[in-house]
Amino acid sequence: MDILEESNMSSKVTSIGLKGLQGYVVQAEVQVMDGLESIVIVGLPDASVKESKERVSATLHSMGFPLVDMKVVINLSPAEQKKNGPLFDLAIALGVLKSGDFLKENIPDDAAFIGALSLDGSVLPVEGMIAAVLAAKKLNLKRLFLPFDPTLPKIEMDDLELIYIQSLQDVIDIFSGQPPLSFDQPEAVKDEEQVVDKDFQQVIGHDFAKWALEIAAAGEHYVLMDGPPGCGKSLLAETFPSILPSLSKEAQLEKMSLYQLAGADDSSLSMPPYRHPHHSASAVSLIGGGTNPKPGEVSLAHRGVLFLDELAEFSKKTLDMLRQPLENEQVTISRVHSTVTYPAKFIFLAAMNPCPCGYFGSKTQYCTCSKKQIQTYQNRVSGPVLDRIDILLSLKSVHLKGHDFQGIESSEVIKQRVQIARERQYQRYGEKVCNGSVPYEHLLKMSPLTGEQQQLIQRLSVREALSNRVQIKMIRLARTIADVKGENEISDESLLEAMTLRKLSRPTLDTKLLTGEKRTIDDYIKR
Repeated sequence: MDILEESNMSSKVTSIGLKGLQGYVVQAEVQVMDGLESIVIVGLPDASVKESKERVSATLHSMGFPLVDMKVVINLSPAEQKKNGPLFDLAIALGVLKSGDFLKENIPDDAAFIGALSLDGSVLPVEGMIAAVLAAKKLNLKRLFLPFDPTLPKIEMDDLELIYIQSLQDVIDIFSGQPPLSFDQPEAVKDEEQVVDKDFQQVIGHDFAKWALEIAAAGEHYVLMDGPPGCGKSLLAETFPSILPSLSKEAQLEKMSLYQLAGADDSSLSMPPYRHPHHSASAVSLIGGGTNPKPGEVSLAHRGVLFLDELAEFSKKTLDMLRQPLENEQVTISRVHSTVTYPAKFIFLAAMNPCPCGYFGSKTQYCTCSKKQIQTYQNRVSGPVLDRIDILLSLKSVHLKGHDFQGIESSEVIKQRVQIARERQYQRYGEKVCNGSVPYEHLLKMSPLTGEQQQLIQRLSVREALSNRVQIKMIRLARTIADVKGENEISDESLLEAMTLRKLSRPTLDTKLLTGEKRTIDDYIKR
């Protein structure tokens, strides 16, 4: 909070405003003048901000600083940004104290202040405190004064000192030279042992699907599973989070802030979030919004998994609204008075039946759907949405008889391979980004294709009428497959396997792949 004295009766105090998860500096400019006792707040405040004047006035009166014969004007700058919430109370109160000459000590100009005031001078936690901490770090502030919240784990930020307080008097005491109070906080659970409910060791068969999901986890690729009822689509999706690496410290804070803004509960910080909205969910609940925009399911799945079961049962409008978050990894919600942006970087999993009855193409069950019904059902998922999906899996029912229940890989074993593949990507790109989202130019610069591989993609794209987006996704998949195999360059075999993962029907290639039999370009083109 930076208070810079401009005259004997004016001051500025820095706080933090939020637009979704993005923060910006808010200057509480306070001018105290002689006149009829009143407090005016300007700068596009909402109702909760306007009420700050009553809370601040009552708090100062209870602390022995009555605003007798004082007219106080408070401008929250920048004036064109709408201000929401009571988190500016602390900054406003300090500005009034300084401008009214009640506070003699200087307030450091590299600090910011957030918190809501109680009438007795206590400083209370506010919605979005974690988001404000992340914002303060990005805004290069050195100190942040904020209310102590025993429900939040201990937060440590490099180059940002977090000073916890319980009352306005605590802040005044710190300015006068007293050390900050110490509080017992729960330790951060970054290294907690993850407990998973489902393990791939419990999934019988589906070796090709498990391999495809391992590729998806390693490179953060999107997956659509297609198959008859009961073939294991939902089970595979529910087991998928067990092979994802634990969240980093930064990702944990982002997850905490989003769940706090949405008012949602989550039992574990280190586990990647897994969101599974019902197909009756509205577009607002899925994407986010409301009068005061809140994060939706796509943002609550940030850094984790969003699973849409019975994809074709979602409304077409709702599915088409997924285009932006699937492509840009964020969602922007525009309202009359404000526009907010929430992050939405997740691994998208979806499952659907091939037709309304579910048995189209089955060799064991008779399909009762007409050709028109099947076409209408499949067209509910639009081409632009399908275009954004990396892996298309066709699943069949698995007969338990004859399967060996021993020797099935556990999720922990697969997770270790996923972690190694991700570390290769982090090292290659110099940052924590995976093949599924790294800029395409950077991907090709680090892993160029051979002339023969480029010709193969061109021939296939002409024959199959593939979009540029799908061709790029094949290259991304090939790079991830090579990373899982430990290859430095994209091999022909990895590229062919990537093409395999992008076809919704694979009646013969599964066995060839799983047996390790080599394929050539001509083998693939003949299919």
